[in-house]
Amino acid sequence: MLNGIDISAWQQGIDTAAVPSDFVIIKATEGLNYVNGDCDRAYQQAKAAGKKLGVYHFADGNSSGTAEADFFVDNVAGYIGEAVLVLDWETHAVTRGSGYAKAFLDRVQARTGIKPMIYMSGSVVNEWDWSAVVAGDYGLWVAYYSTDSCDGYWPDAPMYPISDWAGASMLQYTSGGYLPGWSDRLDLNVFYGDHAAWDAYAGGGTGVTPQPQPVPAPEAQENAQNTTTHIVQSGDTLSAIADRYGTTYQHLASINGIADPDLIYPGDIIVIDGVASGSGQTYTIQSGDTLSSIAGKFGTSVAHLAALNGIENPDLIYTGDTIRIN
Repeated sequence: MLNGIDISAWQQGIDTAAVPSDFVIIKATEGLNYVNGDCDRAYQQAKAAGKKLGVYHFADGNSSGTAEADFFVDNVAGYIGEAVLVLDWETHAVTRGSGYAKAFLDRVQARTGIKPMIYMSGSVVNEWDWSAVVAGDYGLWVAYYSTDSCDGYWPDAPMYPISDWAGASMLQYTSGGYLPGWSDRLDLNVFYGDHAAWDAYAGGGTGVTPQPQPVPAPEAQENAQNTTTHIVQSGDTLSAIADRYGTTYQHLASINGIADPDLIYPGDIIVIDGVASGSGQTYTIQSGDTLSSIAGKFGTSVAHLAALNGIENPDLIYTGDTIRIN
């Protein structure tokens, strides 16, 4: 077994060489716009120290699995072959269903030749049908917090009983871990394999590091579909966030797939309204229509319509369906 940490911009500046770990998994991208500006620094530091590596994409569920996969691969191209690739599947993305996640995983594999892992909570594993993802032989990294605070690693932490997969490849067992070299909380994980198994997940090659340009993620923002989101800050509660935006914590829990409203964590992205606004122009598909012909009729692009309507395959649209134009 290997012990390790996963980090994001919330741990900006962490010395990944000094903090004890067998592996470091770093947030690289989110949605279609965000690149973690500290990813490469942390990555190269851990690499120079001889640690195993991983990079992950936080899905926001606001376009398509294929589009998010392309954004991820484009930004981590130089890490491919030496880092485990991971889809982080939580918050709003969960509401898009397992098919969206499968499209992401399939696209990453098609472009890189490497099967990524998928990360999610134990409850999300059991609430959705993941049989197609399991059949695709994608490994599972499951989050199950059996302790609020952990001083050092706990590789024997209990595993959440999961469906579909025969077993998880990795367990994240706390977000309250403390290790030498970093004074704040850390996510702690155990990988149920050795160095060779990790290398097999990563693809076993070497890469040349890309230099992505960071796009800061503000505390509250609107995505391409005008859906307001809030990045959880230290001290936030779901109730306080709901009050701030004039809604209820029950509504936020429902649209974000939050099983326990008392358990939210700094860095989580909370969808506030969950409904795209825009100008609301729609079109009902007629016999003989193609997405290309509809795009031409309204002076837009196939890519825009596909992303706006969550259409995975632009060649598959159906007479009678109503699609949004803007």
